[in-house]
Amino acid sequence: MLIDEAKILVIAGKGGDGLVSFHREKFVPRGGPDGGDGGKGGDVILVVSEEAHGLEEFRRKKVFKAEDGQNGMRNKKTGRDGQDLLLNVPPGTVVYEVLGNRRFFLKDLKKANERYLLARGGKGGLGNYHFATSVRQAPNFAGKGEEGERKEIELELRLIADVGLIGLPNVGKSSLLAVISAAKPKIANYPFTTLSPELGVVTHKGRRFVVADIPGLIKGAALGKGLGDDFLKHVRRTHILLHLLSVESNDLLKDYQVIRQELSAFDPGLLQKEEVVVLNKIDILEESKKVKLLSDLKKALPQRKVFAISTITREGIEKLLDELIKRLF
Repeated sequence: MLIDEAKILVIAGKGGDGLVSFHREKFVPRGGPDGGDGGKGGDVILVVSEEAHGLEEFRRKKVFKAEDGQNGMRNKKTGRDGQDLLLNVPPGTVVYEVLGNRRFFLKDLKKANERYLLARGGKGGLGNYHFATSVRQAPNFAGKGEEGERKEIELELRLIADVGLIGLPNVGKSSLLAVISAAKPKIANYPFTTLSPELGVVTHKGRRFVVADIPGLIKGAALGKGLGDDFLKHVRRTHILLHLLSVESNDLLKDYQVIRQELSAFDPGLLQKEEVVVLNKIDILEESKKVKLLSDLKKALPQRKVFAISTITREGIEKLLDELIKRLF
């Protein structure tokens, strides 16, 4: 299951302290100050990795701390810098800093191998030799290392997919994803079976593309009803919307409009996305009724390409995938 939100605390490494030290050498009883500087604290860095498929790691563990810098050493040697802490996140991760009860946008991470400095390590303190002057030749103090940055962070994963499956609960989105890809979503005939977005990779005629099953939306989803408010944000990242309708519906056009209205309420720009309408579960209809239903739907939606499919018999699946390939490539 894909977990798409997480709150964590990140703490960069503290800088090492400067050293108080004096040069000691045979026949040189009173050597000058030679305390080295402290090393810099490690940074906390987000790295976009295609190997990361969700934010599960950040659910299991809440606090992430980089290594502290080492203290300064004798003979003006600087302590070792703390090791940076690299945190892998999937493409599509949006980063916010949480301050009190508000959050502030920091970064939208989209590209593989992209890096973002989340928390900067503290500077190392200066060794005592820096503080020597003509009137203070033997300073017995040194600088303290700075604390590393400490931030409360919220990570939000917005799926990046070529095709987004949308529709009311139980229209067969999970079944379609299972048929056209290697994904194994939970499938059952009750609302909200899919509780988080599922991704599947489709390979068809030498082409590969990613399909996201956006959990079932209901009327009022944009206002937070059902599960829609949490998942409508994923629709923004898709290139094409595959809008599924079920022949079991008592009013196909009403079902279609419910989803369109929720998209508009959440973000009017979503209505401008390419959309293909799919009439699912045609295997349960007699041929004459199937033909009439498809004809009526095409007349009602003249601006949309409409396909009729069955995930049981696989009727119409090949033509649908051909259409998606044509639009994507």
